[in-house]
Amino acid sequence: MYLMSEGGHTIPVVAPLEAEGAFTLLWLVVALPLLGAAVLLVGGRRTDRWGHLLGTATALASFVLSVVLFVDLLGREESERQVAQRLWEWMEVGGFSVGMDLLYDPLSALFLLLITGVGTLIHVYSIGYMEHDPRRRRFFAYLNLFVAAMLTLVLAENYVVLFLGWEGVGLASYLLIGFWQHKPSAAAAAKKAFVINRVGDIGLSLAIALMFVTFGTTSFTQVSELTSGAGEGTLTALGLLLLLGACGKSAQVPLQAWLLDAMEGPTPVSALIHAATMVTAGVYLVVRSNFVYELAPHAQTVVVVVATVTLLWGAVIGCARDDIKKVLAGSTMSQIGYMMLAAGLGVYGYAFAIFHLITHGFFKANMFLGVGSVMHGMADDVDMRRYGALRKAMPVTFLTFAMGYLAIIGFPLFSGFWSKDKIIETALVESPVAGVCALVGAGVTGFYMTRLMLMTFFTDKRWKEGVHPHESPSVMTVPLIVLAALSVLGGILLLGDWIVGWLAPVVGEAPHHEPPVPVIVLTVLTVAVVAVGVAAAWFLVGRREVARTAPQDVSFAVRAARADLYGDAINDAVVVRPGRRLVTLLLGVDHRGADGLFTGGGSAVAGVGGLLRRVQNGFVRSYALSVLAGVLIVVIALMVVNS
Repeated sequence: MYLMSEGGHTIPVVAPLEAEGAFTLLWLVVALPLLGAAVLLVGGRRTDRWGHLLGTATALASFVLSVVLFVDLLGREESERQVAQRLWEWMEVGGFSVGMDLLYDPLSALFLLLITGVGTLIHVYSIGYMEHDPRRRRFFAYLNLFVAAMLTLVLAENYVVLFLGWEGVGLASYLLIGFWQHKPSAAAAAKKAFVINRVGDIGLSLAIALMFVTFGTTSFTQVSELTSGAGEGTLTALGLLLLLGACGKSAQVPLQAWLLDAMEGPTPVSALIHAATMVTAGVYLVVRSNFVYELAPHAQTVVVVVATVTLLWGAVIGCARDDIKKVLAGSTMSQIGYMMLAAGLGVYGYAFAIFHLITHGFFKANMFLGVGSVMHGMADDVDMRRYGALRKAMPVTFLTFAMGYLAIIGFPLFSGFWSKDKIIETALVESPVAGVCALVGAGVTGFYMTRLMLMTFFTDKRWKEGVHPHESPSVMTVPLIVLAALSVLGGILLLGDWIVGWLAPVVGEAPHHEPPVPVIVLTVLTVAVVAVGVAAAWFLVGRREVARTAPQDVSFAVRAARADLYGDAINDAVVVRPGRRLVTLLLGVDHRGADGLFTGGGSAVAGVGGLLRRVQNGFVRSYALSVLAGVLIVVIALMVVNS
């Protein structure tokens, strides 16, 4: 079944088949890492010696099962590639019924491979990275919990189960970002991520409520069937609320401020959050909800605007930061902006959004783990001004990181070249202004990533006294090698437009249209813009002596970039301080108004009781005097009346 969108595109609506055969094991993909987390958390210190091995084994088993299910799905006809599994009836209240249902289709299949595959490599890497941490077993429990929550999110058959995984990811991110809670900065960063994400969660929860009121269901299949009967205003509101939720999880403007602070967690956490799980959830939500956005063009436009602003915002931040992890965090914000831009372009961009999401998962996990390797050899220092000339001291880390670098800047034939260039090409055709901004963002990406490479692996060494850089152990470098290979080869998903055809049953198939200029011209233009960014970094950084301290006499633009474009200041002025004043006002009304209304009667009775207590003093002479006074009052009153 197909529905017609506002733009004349077809929106696929396929009723999923009941799970059978290997697909009856679908629930195990989530259950295995969830079981690992439960054993490690409940088992306590008794599992310390082998907890990291159990956590890694459960993630690996989930990956193997995901591969088996993918191969099975690959062998099916296109019309049979949506499979649903009902585990149990979760809730039923009046006419509202929600099942704990899972949906396995071409979109969720790709996410399962990414989450479990990259997640397993991060688990393996963490064995070495966290070797000397006394709470390593707990760390692996949280990693398992994170993976299980993200798997629940992408396997959900309805928005309520998706929200369960959504909140699980939020909880796990709070636990992992603040894992080293003895550091005040880590505890504050975890709280900041948690609070900002709750703002986005309000949007998603309101969207789910609006769905139930409008359609009477939250099932993806049923909502997609009913959207054509809803008003455009309702669908626009629904799309904007879903976007608010996506902005929180995927760190898009205006809910982006938590992302750079999230670097306070252990580096494997950064790789997991920024590559395979949390920040990709918003992109998944928008693409999964394509049947809403295709019928709400105004909401689509807002997605494009937010994404365009974010991809430039993150890129600018990456240009001025000296903390290597925060440079990559700004880069993640920017790259997620590219994905959201593609998703906002509708049926022409959905597949490319997911394609870039996958390739980004490869090269960004590679680079974050590479940063962890650099930190391992540099006594946990993250300041690039104290790096330099590390390519000889850490050759494996350098070569693998270089593969990720070439992929993210879009060097020809590397994975990012295929995925990001397709987004720029599509944007230039569908939304020229956004396309030009995306092209500029590619040049800025070339600048800040080349700056990072030069300051870290080239230029003169600027190591602190007593630091002796060294290569990481094989348990850390092997995952880097695997991810480096994927960073190079990830573009094969575009061969023969495979990924476009694979996702067509979920997101629809775009009508063929020719760009106004040959594709090769757009490709050459993009590569040229990137080359300009690389050359600028070479002239401004590579040919000059790198200062060991940040210069103070800089322009306003540089100061703004170092302050993350004043994202925190804007939040403080627009949300925090007005919110604090509002709470103070409401507390005053509550104490003086509501409390006074309900406690005033009691206070009056207590006052009268205090007066009466003075009369009831226990002395007989006082009582006799009171009786005499009363008699005199009565006599006088009678005399007055009879006179």
